[in-house]
This record gives sequence, C-alpha cells and structure tokens, in this order.
Amino acid sequence: MKKVTQAAAIALFYTTSVFAETDTTKTIEEILVQGRTTANTLPVGTYATPISNLEYDPRIDLQSRNMAEAQADVTIRGGIFENTGFRIGSATLFDPQTGHYFAEIPVGPEMLSDPNVLTGADNALLGFNSSVGTVDFDWQPIATGGSASAGVGNNDLNLQRIYNGYSTSLTNAPDWTLGIEAEYSRSESDGTIDNGDHNYYRASGRVQLLGPVSQTDVFFGYQEKFFGWPNMYTPFGVNETENLKTRLLAVNHRQTYGLDSNFEISGYYRRHNDHYVFSRENPGAFQAFHETKVSALAISGLHQLNQAFGLNYTVQAMADEIDSTTLENNFVSRSYYKASILPEYRTDLSGNQRLTIRAGAAFDDTNRDDSDVSFIGDITWLQAHTDGSSERIYLSYAEATQVAGYTAIGGSDSGGLFRSNYDLERETAKNLELGVTLDRNSWTLDAALFYRWDNDLTDWTYSFANTAARSANAVDIETQGLEFIGIKRLNQAEIIASYTFLEKDEDYKAANIDASFYALNYPNHRVTLGAIWRPTNTLEVRVDNEWRRQEKNQLRNGDNEALFTQLTMTYSPEQLNQLQILFSVDNLWDESFEEVPGTPGRGEQYSIGATYHW
Repeated sequence: MKKVTQAAAIALFYTTSVFAETDTTKTIEEILVQGRTTANTLPVGTYATPISNLEYDPRIDLQSRNMAEAQADVTIRGGIFENTGFRIGSATLFDPQTGHYFAEIPVGPEMLSDPNVLTGADNALLGFNSSVGTVDFDWQPIATGGSASAGVGNNDLNLQRIYNGYSTSLTNAPDWTLGIEAEYSRSESDGTIDNGDHNYYRASGRVQLLGPVSQTDVFFGYQEKFFGWPNMYTPFGVNETENLKTRLLAVNHRQTYGLDSNFEISGYYRRHNDHYVFSRENPGAFQAFHETKVSALAISGLHQLNQAFGLNYTVQAMADEIDSTTLENNFVSRSYYKASILPEYRTDLSGNQRLTIRAGAAFDDTNRDDSDVSFIGDITWLQAHTDGSSERIYLSYAEATQVAGYTAIGGSDSGGLFRSNYDLERETAKNLELGVTLDRNSWTLDAALFYRWDNDLTDWTYSFANTAARSANAVDIETQGLEFIGIKRLNQAEIIASYTFLEKDEDYKAANIDASFYALNYPNHRVTLGAIWRPTNTLEVRVDNEWRRQEKNQLRNGDNEALFTQLTMTYSPEQLNQLQILFSVDNLWDESFEEVPGTPGRGEQYSIGATYHW
C-alpha cells in the first residue's frame, strides 16, 4: 500500500519493472524499490530522529546549528528552510512561526519509512506550503521486537534509548493484526564547542490496526530539547539558547481498493513551544516566548478508472494560531487550503515500453492572502527488460506556491533583532526539469537537469549600514541545477556517490542589502561518497563523506570549502548476535566550516555504545 508517485530523478527511489501477461493483455507494473542515499543511519552525538544523517544526503543541504538534531534548516535544490515541507501520510506538518521548527518531529524512526524527497511535479501535487521540495514519510507496519541502547562519548556525551513493538493476529480475523509500539530516548552533552551543550528527551507511541487492504494508525509523541550555541541566530558574539517542547497527535488511515486504486486520510494536532534567550549570561537582555498550535486534515490518493486513465489528487485544510511575545501587528492566526488534481494517461508501447502523461493543477488559498492556481505536468517514458533492468526518462514543468511565516510578516518592521516585512506577498516557484534513471542489477544512476524561477521568495538579509537586525525581504531568483547520484552494489559492499551543481541569479530590488543568510547560502559544487562494507559476518563499516565549495558570503568567517566525514564501525559477536557494539565519529577532520554564515560550525564528536535487540 505504498504511495506510488512519478518520482522525479533523484533517487531515494529507483524504478524497476516486471511484466505480467494474460491471454489478452500485457501490462507493466512499476515497483518503487526503497534505498537510502546515505551509508549511516544513526547520528553520533544523540539519538536518532527522522532527519538524522540527512546532512550527507545528496538531495538535501542541511544547515545546522549545534547539530542536525538541535536546530536543522533542511533545504532542497538551493531553496531555503521555509521552502521545504515534512509530510507524514497525506498531511504536511507545519509550524506557523518559522520554518526553523518544521523538523521538530517527535516520532521514533522505527515508526516511519526512509525519507522520500519530492520535487517538481510530485512536490506540486503532494506538498503543502512548500514551494521547492517535501521530505515524505509513511507510517510503517508494526513488527514484534525491540531494542535497548546506551552510549557515551567525548564532550561528556551520554545517551540511552529503549524501543519495543508488539503485533498479534486478531482471534476472529486472522488476516488482521493489532500492533502497539513505544519508545523513550534521551541524551545530554556539553557540546562540541563551548556553550554548545544540549539536553533532549523524546517519548512516542503508536497503536495500529493492519488489514489485508488497509492500515490505521493512532500516534502521540512528545519531545523536549534544550540546546545552546554561540551566534545561533545573531552575529553579535553572544551565547544564545533555545528550549523547545513539541507535542504531536496524529491519526492516519490508508486503503487500497478496486483496480490499483488507493487513498490515505491523515489528521494531526501539533503544539510547539519555543523559549529563546539571546544571552545565557544575561537572560534579561532579550528573550522571546512562542506557542504555536496547528490542526490539519488531508486526503490524497490515486483513483484508477481503467488500465489507461487514473486520477491523482490531494486535498489539505489547515488552521493555526500563535501566542507570541514578539508579534505586533495582530497577524496571529490563519487558515490554509489546497486542492490538487492530476489526471494521468498511460499507454504501453512496443518493446516493453510505457508512456505516462500527467497534466493538472493545484489551487492554494488562505483567509488572509490572495489565492493562486498552479499548473502541474510531466511526461515519462519507461522501458523495462525481462532481467529486471530498466530505463526511464522524464520531462516535467510544475508550479508551486506558499505564504510566509509569522516571524517574517507579524513582528516589528522597525526594531528588534528580527525585522518583519508587512509587504511580503505570496511566493511562487516554477520548475522545469529533465531527468533520467538507469537501473541495473548491480548499479543505479539518476541524473536531473533543472531550472527554477522563484518570485517574491522570502529571505532574511543583512545590511552593513544597520548591523542590529536581520530583515525579511523578497527576492526573485533563477536557480540552475545539475544532479547525479550513483549506487553500486557489490557482494560485500555498497557504494553511493553523487555530484550536484547549483548557480543562482538574484534580484532583491533594493540597494541596501549586503548579504543573505539563507537564499544565497548554497554550494556551487557538492560531492558525496558513502560506503557500506561488511568484511566479515561480525563487522560492518559505514562511512559518509561530503565535500563542498560554497558560494561566497560576506558574513562567513573562514573558508568556503569544507570536507566532512562520518564513520561507524559495528561489531556483533558470533556468540551473541543480538548485541551490537558501535564506535562512531562525526566531523572526523574537525572541520570548522560555518554552515550558516556567521554561526560557528560543529566540532568533532566521538561515541561508543551498545544496542541489544530482541
């Protein structure tokens, strides 16, 4: 019952095909095979979250403060953090204050699928208020089993975690299973640099009813995080802190029916609290309190009319409100609506080929902003071979739109550390893309060439004439991009390599902007190289490397080039194969690169731990 999309080029998912013949017809069934594009799955400095290790994912540029699990700006294809959505089931999670908190997702990673990155037409169809890309998750079936973990490391790191799941068939309905799972995780550390300490914990649980053609999940999660970092958001040489509390209640139902048709209904309630302190040594200088509440209901699916025609659709409605000590213009609530419809036509050609054409539109509206209609379309050619290999070529053009968060539009436009802009309008993005996927038994190659026009994109900027604040300003940007991802599968190893190129032309339509914190903070060139090596039955080595050459920025201290490495070695004794002993290191070369201009980079982190599975 996995959601099937015409995923564009870059490939957490790669496509294979199988052929089914009857007396009168031959059909091609597309199968999406899931595979990660990072070697490591666990972080080094804390417990795992849904965004852990995305900083080594070639499709994503993750710009962190302290660490990815502290405050993570997740960007896709040269966008900024507010252009990226996080979707679980059919609903996009949201924080109306700022996209800095989009990735606050209090869900144990065992409960979710690996992330699928939606761009182009798929993001325009399924995304919500995320004009460039969406990180998409599914709720996983619950299995019986569990684990307990503990670890220590330098910088006085210590972490503990316990997880357990249980699934059983119903007595009077053996095709149905009832599952329940729960986890508790915590970690604390003095941090990889001075005043970079953290103290986190998360508790989450889920109940699931799984049937032959349906899955229903009820989830609740809570997490609390305290962390500090010098110059976390401001360039004034102070030690800032944040204390975050996030609660998430979600209900999800997924159903298949008829001729390869499916739908999914998702609803959630999210409450998030943020206590920001400008200076931990002098808290009274400036501090801010925010509480956001979001409720949403969404449905998406594919209704297959016959073997040739189908209808993709998505509808989401959302309402939010904020209680804040920094908002001044009474813009403290908003309702959002989006409806997308994307008809598709599929026809089988000679030589085991298939042509799929999709064309439709999305409608976006709020009770405070002008509405917009966006075109969505793509054409995909697929050829499958009897040995399981395939080739796929696609061309897409898609439009998407979003509105700015409350920090950008609801605060003071003349005072304070973060200056809002009351003239910001609805942002739009137009994406033209050509991509190809080559899938073989032992290797996969994905490539994409794209051009994106962002109009009225909200960015945070800096003026040397007024160094007291960051200001929200609109910018028009044209982004050119090229991406390659290759995966090679060997007998005892897997190798993942990628190269990405980005170039931008920007127009702020103002002369008093000297530097950009986000929209112009991107790598011109980026290379990743990951490997998973299993030399023996008891030893596994995982390594991720990332090299980048960043666009010059007047606020950045230090080099514009950086090399990061994360290494994990896992030993499982033959006498007790349920036990895993892990040694890990992140930032092996002690790289000091500023991922956010003016904000110090992270330092080295080593850890050793053990996990027992049952």
